[in-house]
Amino acid sequence: MLNLNQFAKEVHENAVNHGWWEEERPFGDFIALCHSELSEALEEYRNGNTKTYFKDKEGHEYGCDLPFPEYLKPEGIPIELADCIIRILDYCGKEEIDIEEAIRIKHEYNKTRPFRQDWRAE
Repeated sequence: MLNLNQFAKEVHENAVNHGWWEEERPFGDFIALCHSELSEALEEYRNGNTKTYFKDKEGHEYGCDLPFPEYLKPEGIPIELADCIIRILDYCGKEEIDIEEAIRIKHEYNKTRPFRQDWRAE
């Protein structure tokens, strides 16, 4: 099973190595970046791209049945959702958040909720 805390450290290290943390970012910027990834997932849904596909630099699209050279960029709903998770893990790695424990705590709490609880009531 994937260790999310270790993976968060790796994701954050990669972001640092690629220059994404040269300046401190406000928390609101982080939230906006997550939101933008989810908006891109919605756009992929609206375009009917529910599965992963690939694009080259000229914008030509390729399905998943091809070998995937590194110059092809992955796209589609799964990729945009992954981008959001990667951004969250980057932040968790930076702030040393125990995301595994947070998920476990929240999941255990959710199991105590009544059937189809109206989330708007909270």
